[in-house]
Amino acid sequence: MILSPADIEYARSLLIHEDAQVLAFNKPSGLAVQGGSGVARSLEALLGAFAKSNGKRPRLVHRLDRETSGVIVAARTKPAAAFLSAAFAGRDAQKTYLAIVCGGAPEPAEGEINLALKKSSRRGLDIMEVARDGQSALTRYRTLVATPAAALVELRPETGRMHQLRAHLAAIGRPIAGDGKYGGLFSVGGVEIPGLMLHAAALDIPHPAGGRRLFEAPTPAAFQIALKSLGLEQARS
Repeated sequence: MILSPADIEYARSLLIHEDAQVLAFNKPSGLAVQGGSGVARSLEALLGAFAKSNGKRPRLVHRLDRETSGVIVAARTKPAAAFLSAAFAGRDAQKTYLAIVCGGAPEPAEGEINLALKKSSRRGLDIMEVARDGQSALTRYRTLVATPAAALVELRPETGRMHQLRAHLAAIGRPIAGDGKYGGLFSVGGVEIPGLMLHAAALDIPHPAGGRRLFEAPTPAAFQIALKSLGLEQARS
């Protein structure tokens, strides 16, 4: 994909950190991470805006669902990519998400969801289902604020399974608002929900040059509007 000046400007507008080895972006909801059938623009293609003079491009070292917003990182060199990939595989990357869930606070309000997940298919769509013979999956959570209709929940996944947070929250009866694939409502407490209310708010990772780095991304406008409309905004003040 040949990037236009507008593409390059857009790619740079997403950047929240840049150094010789690591790039961090605040990915908007709706932007696919990888290209494929029906994908007109992807973050992977936009990384061409940061290619070196020899044509070598940065490479992504983890993924976010298309409709999930927030922090995602890429490596600028092959050694950095290997280092960061190992950090994610070894669970040395500490991820913090925010989600608006349907049905009020989870019970208990703080705890963990330790349910194995297995890839399945429903109506031709790939989903993750709770299964005894699935892959181990662990999510820690705490409720930040709640009403009878919805809650703002902080999530810290200890594993990185596909759709883990979405499947886990649905499994405990608190699907993420706007998550049609896992039973999330698009109208909560009379408030219209425009899309998946899941945001990768922070990522703490070891840096290839040494030490650790914390990257943070503010919640998008649609998320903030939903919080305010649902009476949940005080938790983020």
